[in-house]
Order: sequence, then structure tokens, then C-alpha cells
Amino acid sequence: DLEIEDIMAQKSWIHEYQIVGRKKPSELQPEPPIFRMRIFAKDTVKAKSRFWYFLSKYHKMKKTTGEILTVNEIFENKPQKLKNFAIWARYDSRSGTHNLYKEFRDVTRTGAVQQFYLDMAGRHRVRSRSAQIIQVQEISSTQCKRPNMVEFFNTNIKFPLPHRIQRTTNPSYRKRFRST
Repeated sequence: DLEIEDIMAQKSWIHEYQIVGRKKPSELQPEPPIFRMRIFAKDTVKAKSRFWYFLSKYHKMKKTTGEILTVNEIFENKPQKLKNFAIWARYDSRSGTHNLYKEFRDVTRTGAVQQFYLDMAGRHRVRSRSAQIIQVQEISSTQCKRPNMVEFFNTNIKFPLPHRIQRTTNPSYRKRFRST
């Protein structure tokens, strides 16, 4: 079990963090509201930075007026089971800001997000800093909409090998190296 988790940790360059923070208590507001976010980032430093970035967008708060209470890394409960994930995101392109919905199959949420970032870089030329993940949700196979996901749910699915080269049965032609 530990070996599988070690291998999974080495393969993934994205981690999921839960960050809890709030505005610093003051005389006007002795018990400020607490905010919790799940952030995908390479390390805790980037995760905290993204936390303050999103919090400053939605609430009148920034790093100098706030404090982080906890930073916890979140791990998958069942990293051996294949799951379907839906990702809602927003990204900035050369022409403007766009919303999108994508589906991925992976064993972990971080693996699906990693696929998302690679897909966005390949299809849309979007850097990871320009993409904002709104929600990542595990979905059932009946909830999947995209054709590239639905094609895997057929019970009679086959993966043919189309370019198989027939080898001769004559032993004289089966030599690895032949000199003339």
C-alpha cells in the first residue's frame, strides 16, 4: 500500500490543499468569518498565494489584513479505483475570458486536474496560471456527457491492434541478424 502511494506521489506534480483563513481580528470585528478553499497547486507556497488571490477577488481582504489558520494536503480515499471527474473552469485567452466544462477519467482528483492542465495547454495554449478551477466533482458514468468518455462505458469494448505484421513460419527466415 505504501509503495503505491509513493509511486503516485512521484508521478503527480499537482497537490490538493485545504486552506483555512480569515481576516485578522480587530476591535470592530473580534470574530471575523472563516473561509475555506480547496486549492490545486505544486506546493504550499503556491497554494497560499492562490488562496489570497481568490479571496481578494471575492471579499475585501488581502494577505496583509488576513491570516491563514491551517494548510492541509488532501489525499484520495481510494487511489486504486478508476473514477470519472467533471471539471468546471474559467480561463483567460488572447480574446477574453471563457467558461468551460470537461470530463476526465483518473484514479485521483489530482490526476484529473493534472490531465486538465495538460489538455488546456495542448488544445487552448493556456498556461496553468491563466486557468481557474471552479469545481472538481466525481460523477457517475450515467452523468457523463462527452463522447470521448461515453465510448468507454460499452461492456463489449475492444481495443484491436490494426497493424500486426505477419511473421513467416519458415525457421530460415527467423534469424535475428543475417549477413550476406
